[in-house]
Amino acid sequence: MAGFGNLRKGRREAVENLGFTEGGDCPRCGGDAQPSTMNGYLSCVSCQHEWPDPDYVEEHSAAAIPTYHQDREKIEEFKKEIESGSLAGVLGVEKNLSEEQEASLARLENKWMTGMKGHYNTATEERKPLMISFDEDDNIVSTEVGALTIVSNGFDGGEEIRLEYPGHGTEFYCYNVSDPLGWRRGASAADTARSITNVINNNSNLVYANVEGARISLELRNEDLKPESLVLFVDDPGGTDIVAEKNGVVLDARNLQDFEDYRNIVELVLEDGIISPSEDQLLWSMRQQLGIDDVYHVQMVLEMYGEETLKECTSCGKMAQLYPEYAAWYCQGCEEWC
Repeated sequence: MAGFGNLRKGRREAVENLGFTEGGDCPRCGGDAQPSTMNGYLSCVSCQHEWPDPDYVEEHSAAAIPTYHQDREKIEEFKKEIESGSLAGVLGVEKNLSEEQEASLARLENKWMTGMKGHYNTATEERKPLMISFDEDDNIVSTEVGALTIVSNGFDGGEEIRLEYPGHGTEFYCYNVSDPLGWRRGASAADTARSITNVINNNSNLVYANVEGARISLELRNEDLKPESLVLFVDDPGGTDIVAEKNGVVLDARNLQDFEDYRNIVELVLEDGIISPSEDQLLWSMRQQLGIDDVYHVQMVLEMYGEETLKECTSCGKMAQLYPEYAAWYCQGCEEWC
């Protein structure tokens, strides 16, 4: 029965520890009070219970209103610290760097360029930039190559996003919860944007997606891919629910006003000298909107880029050559006009 003796001893100690002591401050066990780590509260020495201090008086102090002069002084102080430190010149404050400082910044930039890229878990990690690069004045250059914006959360079916790169094929993402490459409509435009972002990040071999509100920013996964060759196309057969944007230009036939708008889109498409299938469909829908015939379109292409403009064949994926006399492209592999 020796073991039961220790058990009874433990029970007695528990009763003593949890027992209420007359005359103490603690409302739970009657123990003595001590200051808590929270303002306006007391803590029990015995059971660590916390309760509001009845004698506490909150002190209100008027916060100093920031002024222009204070902000200016802080900015000047920050500039002096940067100028005197090892990161002088990073923010364009001082360009007279020593050789050691330039070498240090070069190593830091190389680490950013080569280390901050790769796959990540969209469920647990927040999107980090694919890479960080600088211009000649040490300013950070944006790596965004395109964007998607949810302008209305009224998807009614048939909406599709295409990501295309010549020689790498086309990625299709649609509004369909039962499709592995489909997204769902959320309670708000921001929720829908997050769903699209997760689908792209989990499946795309071309881009990363980063969401901010209802806007989805896209950047290339591989630094060997050229931003001008990435094709971003949105097929929105109903009302305008989602729009694509590249280089500040909205890629939507319904957004066109005149021939000059169409010319700007053609210039954007011809940055890499190749018209992909999705780009061809986009330009065709814009010509239908403005009443532009194919002959005028080919003349515009010749004027901008010349006879070397190629079109990716929709059948075999090879490059078709332009024949100006026929105002069309011909694929040698398929022996068909594109």
